[in-house]
Amino acid sequence: MVVHSAAERVLAGLDPEQRSAVTAPAGPVCILAGAGTGKTRAVTSRIAHRALTGDISARHVLAVTFTARAAAEMRARLSALGVGGVQARTFHAAALRQVRYFAPRLLEGRAMPELLDSKVRVVTLAAAKVGLRADRAAARDLAGEIEWAKSSLVEPGEYVVAAAKALRETPYEPAKVADVFAAYERLKRGNGVIDFEDMLRAAVWGIEEHADVAEQVRGQYRHLVVDEYQDVNPLQQRLLDAWLGGRDDLTVVGDASQTIYSFTGATSSYLVDFPRRHRGATVVRLVRDYRSTPQVVGLANAVISQARGAEARLRLELHGQRPPGPEPDLRIFTDEPAEANAVAARCRALIDGGTPAREIAVLFRTNAQSEAYEKALTEAAVPYVVQGAERFFERPEVRQAMIALRAATRSIPGETPLPAAVVEGLAAVGWAPDAPPPGGAARERWEALAALVQLAEEYAATPEVVPIGEAVAIERPVTLGDFNEELARRAAQQHVPTVEGVTLASLHSAKGLEWDAVFLVGLAEGTLPTTYAKTPEQVEEERRLLYVGITRAREWLWLSYAAARSPGGRARRPSRFLPQLDRSGGGERAGAGAARRTERRRAQVVSCRICGATLLAGADRKLGRCPTCPSDLDEELYARLHEWRQRVAGAQKVPAYVVFTDATLTALAERKPGRTEELIAIAGIGPRKLGLYGDTVLALVAGAGVDDVCPQKSFEI
Repeated sequence: MVVHSAAERVLAGLDPEQRSAVTAPAGPVCILAGAGTGKTRAVTSRIAHRALTGDISARHVLAVTFTARAAAEMRARLSALGVGGVQARTFHAAALRQVRYFAPRLLEGRAMPELLDSKVRVVTLAAAKVGLRADRAAARDLAGEIEWAKSSLVEPGEYVVAAAKALRETPYEPAKVADVFAAYERLKRGNGVIDFEDMLRAAVWGIEEHADVAEQVRGQYRHLVVDEYQDVNPLQQRLLDAWLGGRDDLTVVGDASQTIYSFTGATSSYLVDFPRRHRGATVVRLVRDYRSTPQVVGLANAVISQARGAEARLRLELHGQRPPGPEPDLRIFTDEPAEANAVAARCRALIDGGTPAREIAVLFRTNAQSEAYEKALTEAAVPYVVQGAERFFERPEVRQAMIALRAATRSIPGETPLPAAVVEGLAAVGWAPDAPPPGGAARERWEALAALVQLAEEYAATPEVVPIGEAVAIERPVTLGDFNEELARRAAQQHVPTVEGVTLASLHSAKGLEWDAVFLVGLAEGTLPTTYAKTPEQVEEERRLLYVGITRAREWLWLSYAAARSPGGRARRPSRFLPQLDRSGGGERAGAGAARRTERRRAQVVSCRICGATLLAGADRKLGRCPTCPSDLDEELYARLHEWRQRVAGAQKVPAYVVFTDATLTALAERKPGRTEELIAIAGIGPRKLGLYGDTVLALVAGAGVDDVCPQKSFEI
């Protein structure tokens, strides 16, 4: 009865589609989960429900995903649902655990090879062996090619043909890359080291070639769950097949519209073909978006609705479940510095308005775009964090802080509350809670250590439960020593704390994350899609990349591009994926008429007088500013204009808006024109109204009273 109640609680609050996923029968299950539709809740609830109803044993479940953060979230949710013992790990962590466990048996007493943290150093040596002098950037590109090949089950001798078939943009001539690949493999073997792909292969080999290992692994893991299944590569699928051994108790979760890692070897084909490979599979679609406002969801649907290709067959139309929010903000700037400065100013305004900096992100296509935003945010005194630039626990200040905290266990009394102990320990590295620098790299370092203090406060809120006898336990406050162990565990798993600051990240590294406010910048042809996207498949992946970026936003979304890279530079077009920004005419034939229309469009461009963005909406063009830019309305002038309009409308026996609309009055009170040329530049004031009211309006702007310019007489038209 207790078990039944616990299982029913798991189902409480699920929407109908999530409930279908959770209660699907044993066997192959494919959950197609759109962005923000609660996929983690659905998959963890499925595991918990099956365990609590006695359908499975939790210790026989292996759930694999792609990041340590996602795996940790799975474990935390399962624990909250009352289910422990599930192995939730990344592919690499699961494989490493198994290889280490079986190493004495498989290696016949030999020591397990050391695992390379990075390929770059060995690749640099391999390149030199074949006559290439590769700098660090070139070595990273070569390492990426080798990783793609090994993940795609391609050997050095097969690389040239495989790269040609895959249309790879290789850093060197393909035959030379193959030579580096072969030299890299020789160097590894000679030095007794392996890389991450070798480890996955070793796990596959152990199962496929050793019946006793296969029996033990499959006896332990009888129910498999794979998150982000659209990102699986051929090597990972080979390992998954080895784990399964022909069995079919498999649940996969994915979204073909978020397939953005094909350059690493990932392919959505396994997700697309799942019902064909697993006959009788249950397929459930999650389409209720609980993350984003309907306005953000609507734009995401509009972008992905144009998708073509295999992934489009599984396209999901999302339905926003949140209350309505602001429309996405679409901006065009004269050049990239103007775009970066406007973004920084808006970030500053959001933070001043109460939005935490950690809930704001600036996302771009390439890491090279980051520098302009780092500079602009620094000048605006906005703290920021560069995602993926350097692993949190590898930062010098974090390493020094961890050393200081370990040393502090010898000098700080054990009864000192944990947060206070951490603050005291960090004083040794010069950190103080009340002295944050204004911005830039110094502020980023300060925020990294502040994140450790925040983590200590969260950790201290969950005291350890210590059993002292049968059915008796006490709560023991966590100590600085406990916290140091927690930091070491997190460092090993790269489970980083949240750092206070605006996130700067590439669209690829933003996958799986979300923020209240998101800026998508640099949305110009040649950047998104990149010039390297030459085939239809590559262009479609660029479209999906924008879709992923849009769906990171919960409430507030900004999309922008610069008409030129630098001041006075060559003009660029907006991304083809944004029809709202495309004013190119959609295939209009060249000729005199087209030239006149193009010239007319150019003459009608109106820029925000505050941030410089090109204004698209009629009301914004009339005001001469973006709706989110601060108003400089002269309230006293607006009141006089309003009273004057009322008198004129009454005299003419027409509605007030016939004289001037509210938007025109606001524009007049903000822009305060002093000359006829400035007056007629305001949309809504044409030659006719200029003749009727021009002199009067200019007099009012100059300070005249309503009685001075509007005696009690009738106006005739």
